[in-house]
Amino acid sequence: MKQIFLSPPHLCGREKEFIEEAIQTNWITTAGSNIEAFQQELNNFLDSDIHTLALNSCTSALHLALILANVNRGDEVICQSLTFAASANVILYQDATPIFIDSEKETWNICPEQLERAIIDRIAKGNKPKAIIVTDLFGMPANYDKITAIAQKYEITLIEDAAEALGAAYKGKKCGTLGDLGTISFNGNKIITTSGGGALVAKYADDFAEAKFLASQAKEPLPFYEHKKLGFNYAMSNISAGIGRGQMTVLEERVAKRRNTNQYYRTKLAPFNLTFQTEPSSDYSSNFWLTTFLLDDGDPQQVIDYLAQFKIEARRAMKPMHLQPLHEKAPYYGDKVAEDIFNRGVCLPSGSALMTEELDFIVEKVSEGIKSIL
Repeated sequence: MKQIFLSPPHLCGREKEFIEEAIQTNWITTAGSNIEAFQQELNNFLDSDIHTLALNSCTSALHLALILANVNRGDEVICQSLTFAASANVILYQDATPIFIDSEKETWNICPEQLERAIIDRIAKGNKPKAIIVTDLFGMPANYDKITAIAQKYEITLIEDAAEALGAAYKGKKCGTLGDLGTISFNGNKIITTSGGGALVAKYADDFAEAKFLASQAKEPLPFYEHKKLGFNYAMSNISAGIGRGQMTVLEERVAKRRNTNQYYRTKLAPFNLTFQTEPSSDYSSNFWLTTFLLDDGDPQQVIDYLAQFKIEARRAMKPMHLQPLHEKAPYYGDKVAEDIFNRGVCLPSGSALMTEELDFIVEKVSEGIKSIL
């Protein structure tokens, strides 16, 4: 049996020409034509009025976003609890305190009601949060009408962690552009890849310029090395950007494929009455980066272990950050929605290169695995 991975890279062939151009011109590090072209292609896809900075990871983008939001030691940053560790870890990079918020049942993303409750309580305690990090989990947009209104009401910077959501949209507006600042991941398992990499999306040219400056060690424009600010080695290489340029040519195809795969699973697994992450209305357009369902009963790890016997990689839903040992002392606002998703969730293979016969095989073994625990 061939291994079926959860979400492997899917190259299209165009990447090679851009990589070869970089090699032939000897621009293989953090300068070269691929970087500028890749950033422009991202701008054109997302929104021509925004500014996109290619970086070496989405984590770097999140870190720079917090710096741009003026987050410093002793500050508090609100963070969605049901997310990947990077969303919360960058808060610690700034010696700030994460304030974790539960999910809503509709999108599995940050709950607007708990968000406002937390802000009011933190202000009453004398420490107004500096920023809000919202994650578009598994490619599903959050409820940005409500979240944006809350952020604006209390004048708090809104950072959209769209690591998993490139190609998704809310009310026709692309994910990554829905906050004051946005971040995207091009890790090997994402909707498109640069092998490793990410991007910062800024509404304002000044933020873009400052982030670019900080990402290149904050070197002053002098004929020698001089540094007045703490900088970082966060720039993307010209070769990685070349891979990204090739991937951009098939981005919309990749999104369509993952959406079709999601519908395929929902249709074939309908007899089990599973709860899938679902678009709440026509306002939401998920890229369904990972198709994820919740079991009504039983241990999801048993299903995952059963699939592993047949070389099918599946994964538990994210373990909430407020349950992580690293963040056990951090404040948390919510009930147990995020915990419930973790306790019942299974992420299925969702790669855009999956063939119909592979999907049939996965459905067959998922069905067997579910029956075995009922």
